[in-house]
Amino acid sequence: MAKVLADARRDKDRPRDAFRHPAETLAFFRIKPGMTVADYMPSSGWYTRILVPYLGDKGTYIGLTANLNSASGETRDRLATFPSTFPGKAEGWTGVPAARIPAYTLDAVPAERKGTVDRVMIMREVHNMWPDGFLYNDLAAIRALLKDDGLLGIEEHRAKPDAPASYTLGTMGYMREADVIALIEAHGFRLVAKSEINANPKDTANWPDGVWTLPPVLSQKDKDRAKYEAIGESDRMTLLFAKRP
Repeated sequence: MAKVLADARRDKDRPRDAFRHPAETLAFFRIKPGMTVADYMPSSGWYTRILVPYLGDKGTYIGLTANLNSASGETRDRLATFPSTFPGKAEGWTGVPAARIPAYTLDAVPAERKGTVDRVMIMREVHNMWPDGFLYNDLAAIRALLKDDGLLGIEEHRAKPDAPASYTLGTMGYMREADVIALIEAHGFRLVAKSEINANPKDTANWPDGVWTLPPVLSQKDKDRAKYEAIGESDRMTLLFAKRP
């Protein structure tokens, strides 16, 4: 892992390691070389650049995006391009041939993939899945992908337990830990473990633009920039779930 994290391809990513704790997070998710790991909504590839080389030649990294049946309009059009465009992007990020990096929308996963995945990661996306209407279909598909002993790892921006509903429904980026656990368990999973690896006690989780007030987005631009940079990235829950029978 140390060699992967030190790779020059991660030079622009590395400053965030202090907040995202990739080695500790992947260890908590019990991810090992040689596994098959699916990454939901990998975005700009922050974890792709770690997982593809870490899993190695005997492992498989899979990119996933939302079920197209849950989307419409421009969102659906954008998501529909993911299977054809993501492997090439991942090749550019990692140097591993695109043919070795499969990518699927969750409504079109090949039947032979089901029940073959060791781990699925959902990194800071539950706050989008819930209000955008992806949660039910996508978690059902993820559950079908996982082996019987497979695990689902989730990282999410954490609201305070007493935060008002208006701040915890996903649109501000933050969710209450108890709500996330309840939602995931209601979709056929059980909580196995939780960790404070990605906690940040400096984050009061009550910002004017939600989580995007803090780094790396810094939505307030130069206003109070030094204050927000001193706080750092958001306080995050890190959770691990197994499939329920």
